[in-house]
Amino acid sequence: MSRKTFLTIVSLVAVCVGAFALFAPAMLLNSKGVAPSEAGNLWAREVGVVILSIGVTTFLLKGEGDSPALQAFLVGNAILQIGLFPIEIIAYAKGVVTKISGIAPNSVLHLVLASGFVYFATRIKKRAGRFSSATTGPPTE
Repeated sequence: MSRKTFLTIVSLVAVCVGAFALFAPAMLLNSKGVAPSEAGNLWAREVGVVILSIGVTTFLLKGEGDSPALQAFLVGNAILQIGLFPIEIIAYAKGVVTKISGIAPNSVLHLVLASGFVYFATRIKKRAGRFSSATTGPPTE
């Protein structure tokens, strides 16, 4: 799979999940076996906006060439996925999340996405110098 295809799929998943969390927070919480509340709905909506924004950013970056900035984006997303992986598992173990069906798909998704982000981040070609060979001076804005 190409990086562009991977990032396109990631962006679509993120936009869908983010929109679901933003516009149907109680359904999202119920799907995990968590009783909706005003605080829970607020949290889900806030997370939904974050996920939605990451999805849009990912879509906008999908066609970018190798660069330190793209590599930083990929590494940051790998860290995000690795960091998210244990959270719901621990919540399930503590009885906060009561439905395994509400965390198993997310857990698998976090591992797959983390692997993809790490894979593509490590494939970014290193440049010989600070500027590409086509640049003769500092970047213009």
